[in-house]
Amino acid sequence: MGTTDLRSRLQNVFETDDPVAIVTGSGSPRVGRVIAEELSRRGCHVALHANTSVDEAEQAASQWQQRFGREAIVVQGPLEQDATCDAIVDQTHQHFGRLDILVNSAAIWTPTRLENITGEEIRRYFQINSVASLLCARAAGRHMVAQSSGGCIINLGDWATVRPYAEHAAYFPSKGAIEVMTRSLAVELGAHNARIRVNCVQPGPVLLSDDVSQETVNELADSTLVRRVGTPEDVAHAVSFFCENTFVTGVCLPVDGGRSIFAPDGLQIGRNTG
Repeated sequence: MGTTDLRSRLQNVFETDDPVAIVTGSGSPRVGRVIAEELSRRGCHVALHANTSVDEAEQAASQWQQRFGREAIVVQGPLEQDATCDAIVDQTHQHFGRLDILVNSAAIWTPTRLENITGEEIRRYFQINSVASLLCARAAGRHMVAQSSGGCIINLGDWATVRPYAEHAAYFPSKGAIEVMTRSLAVELGAHNARIRVNCVQPGPVLLSDDVSQETVNELADSTLVRRVGTPEDVAHAVSFFCENTFVTGVCLPVDGGRSIFAPDGLQIGRNTG
């Protein structure tokens, strides 16, 4: 399928030659960046959100403008602060004059033993992984409600909320909230504009750190039904599906190679997802 065909689908869905997307947590070269690049490839003007990885985001934005002929800007701010959520969404809308897609990709995770977790750490997990996603969605919803074409919000959750593992007792509750939030936002925003859709992608093992051993890679691959580790592109494709399909809303979709329904005997794998 050619670039023109890919673009025309999103243009038709949002009834514009210039659909606009913002992706939080897309400054560094991780899953959010790949999602933003895919949306740019499919014909969107894109706002990359970064906190500290501003230089990397600006370099990517410059490259995409040349490669895809779509404008890309960088919006900045720490999601620990509520005001950042309104600011980055409103800045994107002000620059482009509309907002069609929000992808809440920003998240934090660090292994911590349960006995070492502090209340401050728990609150920070919820603030960045849950509260910020809700506040960004609220801000985006204000603009999407006013658009006849509505809009699309995609939250990134985690497949393993159904089978959590050790040393992430602060992380998993914050990600588990995303599933309920997605359904609630679909109802709330859909009641104001029937063309607003809210969905959730739940990635499995898709982006491993450089220090992961080959043995662990093999174990992760064997923990899936498709016998491979996923890619950020797998997640980006799922995001694109939600953007393009106008009859799907309130859905949480595992993109995990079947790992959430498959449990090999004796396999114990720690967190190595992106």
